[in-house]
Amino acid sequence: MVHGDFFRNIPSGADAYLFKHVIHDWDDEHALKILQNCRRAISDSGKLLIAETIVPPGNDPAFVKLLDLEMLMIPGGLERTEEEFRRLLAAASFRLTRVVSTKADISVLEAVPV
Repeated sequence: MVHGDFFRNIPSGADAYLFKHVIHDWDDEHALKILQNCRRAISDSGKLLIAETIVPPGNDPAFVKLLDLEMLMIPGGLERTEEEFRRLLAAASFRLTRVVSTKADISVLEAVPV
């Protein structure tokens, strides 16, 4: 583990980068900055893994929708849909390759540099 400020830079040289419950803490502008710094650090063959709760489509009740309100009110972040993650990752020069659901309320999004 390396400590630092992911808004300034991210240490390079890893085969994979993992963010767990990090991106949802931030609005799109700040989340994009983190992902852009990750893109600068990651090799062209690297993988980015993001473990987050994904907002399901539609208007059915879901726990993550309550969490979205909490994120908005407390840290100023937000929960995102798969499509919102796809767009955010694309803006940071990543391509979302797959989403792996888990038994918990989180999914793992796998992205590669483009």
